[in-house]
Amino acid sequence: QLEESGGGTVQAGVSLTLSCAASGGSVKNYAVAWFRQGPGMERTLVTATNWKGSVTEYADSVKGRFTLLRDTAKNTFYLQMNSLKPEDTAVYYCAANFGGDATRTIRGYESWGQGTQVTVSS
Repeated sequence: QLEESGGGTVQAGVSLTLSCAASGGSVKNYAVAWFRQGPGMERTLVTATNWKGSVTEYADSVKGRFTLLRDTAKNTFYLQMNSLKPEDTAVYYCAANFGGDATRTIRGYESWGQGTQVTVSS
């Protein structure tokens, strides 16, 4: 089970960190990812890492600004977002898949959080 927190309304240019707390399993054994879905848009990958943490993928639109972090002691993973832009406005979802790869597709993940809204004003 995954539970997100940390969303909110911020101004462009600031930083925000989303958290995804896991229960029922250790995040160190899971491929984990963040997806987002803007108004009227499909859910798309923001970033994903494989269960080993040896491969991490980022969407081109967030490279250099967003970072996926994993804290196995807290059984939580994070999405650190810097230099936020209005086009980053979306509902953000965390996802996990046991022993998986850094998959870019929704079908690659078996567990999902409920989503948290991030709104970036100009």
